[in-house]
Amino acid sequence: MNSSSAVQASGVRKRFGQLDALDGLDLQVRAGEIYGLLGPNGSGKTTLIRCVAGLVRPDAGTLVVLGQSPRDAVASGRVGYMTQAAALYGDLSVEENLGFFARLEGVEDAGKRIAEALRTVDLLDRLHSIVSTLSGGMRTRVSLAAALLHQPDLLLLDEPTVGVDPVLRQEFWTHFRGLASRGTTILVSSHVMDEASRCDRLGLIRAGRVLAEGTARDLIARAGTTDIEAAFLKLAGSGEGAPPPRIPA
Repeated sequence: MNSSSAVQASGVRKRFGQLDALDGLDLQVRAGEIYGLLGPNGSGKTTLIRCVAGLVRPDAGTLVVLGQSPRDAVASGRVGYMTQAAALYGDLSVEENLGFFARLEGVEDAGKRIAEALRTVDLLDRLHSIVSTLSGGMRTRVSLAAALLHQPDLLLLDEPTVGVDPVLRQEFWTHFRGLASRGTTILVSSHVMDEASRCDRLGLIRAGRVLAEGTARDLIARAGTTDIEAAFLKLAGSGEGAPPPRIPA
């Protein structure tokens, strides 16, 4: 693995019954960048993130996370994972939920870390609120705080802005950019094409394969289009049966 890589996948395959969720996928996430995994629902984004999180074992190929196997990287406390659905207990307070996750991660000085994480997502004033009384956007922010408690080197975000309003989406990306500026590597999946410009680099994924990899500007230039959605459609149409092209950033 390249020493500058946080995640490196080579020929990764995962099959569920007759479905090839990942079909020889290759990609590289560089340390300290925001890497966007962009593609439609069912393209393999969540499966890949679950593989990186050590929750799903690939059937074939090589997957290296922070220089370790995915499970070893997670066990060492270097990986944070925010799932699509908020994994919170509705009848507990924000503080009680985060305290629970802090204990699971073996976080020392949990009170301080909880305050820091809530400050990052602008929810410190809701410390004692019962989660079920929070808005959907607030619950999403609490989920992000939970993923940040142990200060991971790699943060996995699976469709973190789905169902949130444009203002909250902007706030989330402000948080993500702040984390990246402090050295956190972020792998974020999305099917919202206008989020592409917010990422340092992108992997366009369809049918379990990376069609192209590079900056949004480079992908648009390669496709000869004016926006990333049109670029995705063109590259997806021309990439069937061909090796996935790579674009150096």
